[in-house]
Parts: sequence; structure tokens; C-alpha cells
Amino acid sequence: MRSIPVRRGHLREAAGKIAQATGARVEIIGGKLVVSPGPSGKHTGLVIDLRDAMRPGLAAEHEAFENVSVPMVDDPDDYSTPDLTIGPRSFKEADGWLLDADAVELAVEVISPNERLKGINEKTEWYAAAGVARLLQVDPRTGTWSLFTRPAPDGYRGVVHGKYGETVPLESELGGDLETGALPVYGARPGA
Repeated sequence: MRSIPVRRGHLREAAGKIAQATGARVEIIGGKLVVSPGPSGKHTGLVIDLRDAMRPGLAAEHEAFENVSVPMVDDPDDYSTPDLTIGPRSFKEADGWLLDADAVELAVEVISPNERLKGINEKTEWYAAAGVARLLQVDPRTGTWSLFTRPAPDGYRGVVHGKYGETVPLESELGGDLETGALPVYGARPGA
């Protein structure tokens, strides 16, 4: 992941051009362009596994989306694109690509192999400041997860940490307790 400084007011335009030219994932976090290479197969597979595990238990008004971006309230330039977003099913009919943070029930971020702690912490703070109700971080580097709740402008007030094999305590409307025992870790081959 790499941050690129760009003049404010032109960030979304620059992000769009970079994404179109390179196919890379581009976000604007705290006024900085953040460019990430495409995810590995294991990363992508984990996102699909999480979506498939949660989707059948979601309340009728919710849906699990990939590649939906969430804007920062009152900042037309900042946005993040969680790996998975649980939000209103009605978003399927929207023409836009941004889902307001107050409509996001859960954002899921799968940590990439080379992500640094500073970037992870900045993004966690960003989601809290944006008002995203819940953030689930899954870290296949260490076989751990963290569920953040109760957002505030200066960070999340609630957090539960766990290891693969321990269930993530999600509300029933979000599919209920999420089993993590079968989630992969980076570097491990299937069946190993």
C-alpha cells in the first residue's frame, strides 16, 4: 500500500485516473491517495468465504456488498472501500458508488500481507470518524480478528479481539455469531 500526495479538490479525479490506468485499488484516507495492489487469491477467497457465511443469516433489509465505497461525512474527497460492506439491500438499485457511512451496518477489512500497523490504525480511526457502526478486521497474517463498535470522532469505544476458531459476536440481524475456524492464513496451503 502506498500513499500519494495530490492537491485537495482533485483527489477523486486523480483516484479515478489511477484506478482506470492501473486496475489498482485506490482510496482517499485522511486526504491522501492510498493505492493498493490487487488482492491475492487467498485474500479474495477469504472475502468470499466471509460474505457467504454472513449472507444467509442477514436480516431481509441488509445485503453483503463488495467494492462499495464509503465517503467521509462532510469531506467530498475522502472515501474508503471496505473488502465487504453490510448495508441496506436497497443500495442494489442505486446508480451511485458511495454508500453513506450511517447506512453501513458493518465494514469488513481483510488485512493484506504487507500492510503496516500505521496504515491499519489510520484506517480504523477513519472508519470511526466517519461513523461506521461496526468494523471487523480479519488478519490472515496472524490468524486473528478484531471487532470495533461504538464509533466516536477520535476512535472506536468498543473492541473485541479474537483468534481464528473463536466466534465473532455479531448481532442476529448481521447473521449472528460468525465462525472463524476455517478461515485461511497467508502462506498456508489448503489442506496443510
